[in-house]
Amino acid sequence: MHTDKIRNIAIIAHVDHGKTTLVDQLLRQSGSFRDNEALTERLMDNSDIERERGITISSKNGAFIYADHTINIIDTPGHADFGGEVERVLQMADGALLLVDAQEGPMPQTYFVLKKALARHLPIVLVVNKIDKPAVRARWVVDQVFDLLVTLGASDRILDFHVVYASARDGHASLDPAQFGADMQPLFEAILKYIPPPKGSPDAPLQLQVASIDHSSFLGRLGIGKITAGRLVPNMSVMLATTGGKYEIARITKIYRYERNRKVETDAAEAGDVVAVAGFESVMVGDTYTDPEHPCPLPPLPVDPPTVSMNFIPNNSPFAGREGAFSTSIHLAERLQREALCDVALHVEELPARNATHSVAGGPEGIGFKVSGRGELHISIKVEQMRREGFEFQVSSPHVIMKEEDGELLEPYEDVTIDVPEIYMGAVIEKLGGRKGKMQEMIRNADMVRLRYKIPTRGLFGFKGELMSDTKGMGVLNYIFAGYGPHVGEMRNRRNGVLISMQDCTTVAFALFNLQDRGRLFLGPGEKIYRGQIIGEHARDNDLVVNPAKGKKLTNMRTVLSDENVILTPPTFMSLEACIAYINDDELVEVTPKSVRLRKRDFRP
Repeated sequence: MHTDKIRNIAIIAHVDHGKTTLVDQLLRQSGSFRDNEALTERLMDNSDIERERGITISSKNGAFIYADHTINIIDTPGHADFGGEVERVLQMADGALLLVDAQEGPMPQTYFVLKKALARHLPIVLVVNKIDKPAVRARWVVDQVFDLLVTLGASDRILDFHVVYASARDGHASLDPAQFGADMQPLFEAILKYIPPPKGSPDAPLQLQVASIDHSSFLGRLGIGKITAGRLVPNMSVMLATTGGKYEIARITKIYRYERNRKVETDAAEAGDVVAVAGFESVMVGDTYTDPEHPCPLPPLPVDPPTVSMNFIPNNSPFAGREGAFSTSIHLAERLQREALCDVALHVEELPARNATHSVAGGPEGIGFKVSGRGELHISIKVEQMRREGFEFQVSSPHVIMKEEDGELLEPYEDVTIDVPEIYMGAVIEKLGGRKGKMQEMIRNADMVRLRYKIPTRGLFGFKGELMSDTKGMGVLNYIFAGYGPHVGEMRNRRNGVLISMQDCTTVAFALFNLQDRGRLFLGPGEKIYRGQIIGEHARDNDLVVNPAKGKKLTNMRTVLSDENVILTPPTFMSLEACIAYINDDELVEVTPKSVRLRKRDFRP
């Protein structure tokens, strides 16, 4: 197909502004599906975690035909912690659809994705989404995006962007915010008119830089990217130029194009096409497929460095090996190294034995691994994925990655935006002040307040749970990496101590009833626990060793007091993310396919 008939677009936006829903509508209204074909929502979200959380974690490729044009679409993550995905997949695009909520306007991630798109000089089509909201501010949103582009130093060509007003959920778009359209045709026409076709000659030497990796049970690793020059056919001899400067020659075994949300085998591809290529088992993100006779490798993809790290350690608790299929350090190493090959924003380092040797019973755990990523959510998602795959291990509390410049210690900072009802504003401001945050802006809109803060990344550990509690679940937290700044000194993660089990036992209702006054419990009756396991939070600032198996003494005497009913307060449920944010440096989170437990790293009563 001639390049004039190809459009490669990335769909970028802040989290929850409707990217994946828009992709669904584009695929449906392009005629990619039969009229009687059963369709599911969020077609591009192909993992259970993405569907459960309603967020895009990894970028996805798809394609459809409209008016004899092939439109390749790239659905990108919206959360700041997965910004590494956005950085590397934008090189496959020749333009971008920028989605902005018609009520909320530009948010922190909007700034981030726009900055990356402008760095590649990509033309923008603004899609003001959710135009059917009752409190819509469409014109204001367009003005805010324009101001944001000016702030980022956009060229005059990009500042003259086209605007489409849409409701991806209801499947309509228009050029006038006051009138709803009948379908998505205005957006289709805008893509063909305002997004340029890809550049590059099919007669030039081959150039294809790998932007992401896929796996096949039969073919192994597949390198995904856009052919910027040349052409590809099966059995063609190709050179792989790695980011480390090495060269390898092999034959291409299979080539796949994208059709809807799936890969379809093809017998040829040329400049402008987005394809998945099999033939090199060692291919990694950033490598270049090129002509062996005229090698032209492309420069490595720039990726922002990680800011948060956690230690992954083989499980050595008394319950080790009971619930997981993969529990050794070898299993852990293989899985983490495999993940690092696909996620360029994730760094894995082996810990020295002295840093990974801690035990409840005094024995060694084996070698651990330091895993560094973009944020707490970025790493915790990897923990959840491994847990669902049958892995059993332990993780430490998160730590920010410091650096030193000119003798000054620096730490990462975040730009935080919080939308909160005005009645809860005081409590939120007080909490952020205690976490070394500095207010940048406060905007009132009806009974809601938007707070903008600059805060050390450490100050956000565990803050989301406190925000939800202080605002009765009505607060909305968004943040994005702002850069490095001066170290602000010590910062206390948790004010309260914990309740620690003194023995291996099964929890008893009578004992838990008597412990309720000491703090809040994380477990109910009938739970098997071990010595050193954390069963609750102490009401004071010190740790307390307790016996959760203490039963009621039976006698022959019966009184009103002796027959008092045992009424237990429901225990506090802690999600995996909440557990990771909760623990201190002397504690660990034990992760298995069936359980998430908190424990002391080295407990000696």
